[in-house]
Amino acid sequence: MANIQTRRAVEGIVSYPLGDSAEEIKEKYQLRTVKKMSDNENVYGCSIQVKEAITQNLHQLSLYPDGTASGIINKLSAFYKLGEERFLIGNGSEEIIRLLARAYINPGDEAIMAAMTFPRYETNVVIEGGVAVTVPMVNGTHDLSNMYERITEKTKMIFICNPNNPTGTIVRKEELLTFIETIPQQILIILDEAYYEYVSSNDYLESVPLLSSHPNLVVLRTFSKIYGLASLRIGYGIMHPAIVKELHKVKEVFNVNQLAQAAAESALDDQEFIKGCAMKNAMERLFVCEQLDAIGLGYFPSETNFVYVYTDQSVTAKLISNGIVVRQMKLTGFADAFRITLGTREDNEFFLETLKEIVREKAV
Repeated sequence: MANIQTRRAVEGIVSYPLGDSAEEIKEKYQLRTVKKMSDNENVYGCSIQVKEAITQNLHQLSLYPDGTASGIINKLSAFYKLGEERFLIGNGSEEIIRLLARAYINPGDEAIMAAMTFPRYETNVVIEGGVAVTVPMVNGTHDLSNMYERITEKTKMIFICNPNNPTGTIVRKEELLTFIETIPQQILIILDEAYYEYVSSNDYLESVPLLSSHPNLVVLRTFSKIYGLASLRIGYGIMHPAIVKELHKVKEVFNVNQLAQAAAESALDDQEFIKGCAMKNAMERLFVCEQLDAIGLGYFPSETNFVYVYTDQSVTAKLISNGIVVRQMKLTGFADAFRITLGTREDNEFFLETLKEIVREKAV
């Protein structure tokens, strides 16, 4: 191919590391059973109502989707008791991260974020010619004091993943509220709350009520996690209408397919399913963490459907070769550790028994 020059901003970017699929691992290690516990999907699937909604909308496959996503916006507006003008629907909440960078980052602008967080914040800022200012975490949690100290006249936005991916930790309620109150209004504060529904702590900040008094606040949520619609790619942002208007200028016209919109409407209606998933997840999270304590492995306190466990790469490699697909943190440039998505009790027991055996063999 001819030596066609890419943009300088793209040259240093590394593609998002996906790791091997369950099928590739099954073939590589000649395994009969593989447990995929790497991508933070909802092990309980989605509401049965969602499947019915998809079936009822199959006749629309030949049509372009609703570019305004009016149906799901109407549902979200009623759910949150906020005006429809505050919502933007994205092809996953990641698209809204991209749109925020596209609409607001000029070359040389800075965006502040944690050093160990969702890597697509940095990627999308850099693509637009911006500078990602990364701040080390403290015990797997955002260091808001240090993040505040890094604000300069070039700062355009601040990303806070709460709960954080990949550590699963949350920022304490009062600490985050104080931080939001002190940030100048010309700086966007982007709260990525993809795992919001899994949180059981009383020390978690309810951010949506702050939107009316903080026009620079953006709250991102998704249907990919607890709602079980990861394959359909649909998420949403709640923000000031002026920000929604700017993002509409740079989004794709038909960015979310019609089946995803119909599925999300139906999923939002079935809150009993969501409550049940959250309750079962909390039980399994406690069970897994108690067993990790017994094994003697460290981990960050999680408020999500995954746990970040620190150990060396040999343990992670052994888990994978034994058919338990975990997220290798080395792939994302973090310390020796793995992230395990919580499964059913059967899945979790299989993982823990395998882990115990690996640790036992390593100690010999």
